[in-house]
Amino acid sequence: MESLDGKTIIVTGANSGLGYEATKAFVAHGADVVLACRSVERGEAAATRIRESGVDGSATVMALDLADLDSIQEFVRSFTTDHDELDILCNNAGVMAIPRSETADGFETQFGVNHLGHFALTGQLLETLLETEGETRIVTQSSAVHEQGRIDFEDLHHEKDYDRWAAYGQSKLANLLFAYELQRRLDHADIGDLVSVACHPGYAATNLQKRGPEQSGSTLRLWLMKAANALIAQDPEQGALPMLYAATEAAVPGGTYVGPGGVGNMRGYPEPQRSSDRSYDEATAERLWSVSEELTGVTYDL
Repeated sequence: MESLDGKTIIVTGANSGLGYEATKAFVAHGADVVLACRSVERGEAAATRIRESGVDGSATVMALDLADLDSIQEFVRSFTTDHDELDILCNNAGVMAIPRSETADGFETQFGVNHLGHFALTGQLLETLLETEGETRIVTQSSAVHEQGRIDFEDLHHEKDYDRWAAYGQSKLANLLFAYELQRRLDHADIGDLVSVACHPGYAATNLQKRGPEQSGSTLRLWLMKAANALIAQDPEQGALPMLYAATEAAVPGGTYVGPGGVGNMRGYPEPQRSSDRSYDEATAERLWSVSEELTGVTYDL
């Protein structure tokens, strides 16, 4: 990466895993990064480790619970009070394959956190992104599991029939539909200095994989996940490279999907890729956008 001196970046879920590794790299290159974390305590511990490594930028922690629309609104209010600019927004935080639960606003948690929370956050930060001088970017983290995802508009919150992986796949497909639809709307509004891109980490060993088995109390699933992480997965530092590439590589145009270029797109160095055919369905994307506005109460002034 080139120098990021003077750049302000928000990374959601920055206290561990991919978010932590990306934040560490951003700060090492001179950026001022806001670690947007549900747990301020864990966020401060992560920020302290980053600061102690002798980096050029800064790491500041702010509370953000993507499972609570009020928390998102308060985060945006606090951020825009303290900051006039935002160069890069990394929509990274997420939950994966957990037992069914609901957010503070009654959304199925995976759909609510992974998609609706980031939809609401991005919409409320849009004005700051647009007013920042130079090119600004929105990077949305998806997953290869989006390829199995379908948007079930008749049961978005899986109240009738809940399958943890189907719900996760839906949320990750929603991430891509959102990222691409946002870019189309930016293009339609003739806005060229804000771009929306997406990425996926391949298979990276993080705490994300452990939460589902831990919450469901499945010792076997937890053991299998740990074994797979040890034998197959790449480390979080490597898994963060697609997000870093999507956020900082000058040659990446809006609407790009970045992922590892190795075997099965599960590991290796980042490259532009094509996501599933369903992720490019404009009719589904437009419908999802309208539903997301209705559910969150957030509209985009484009």
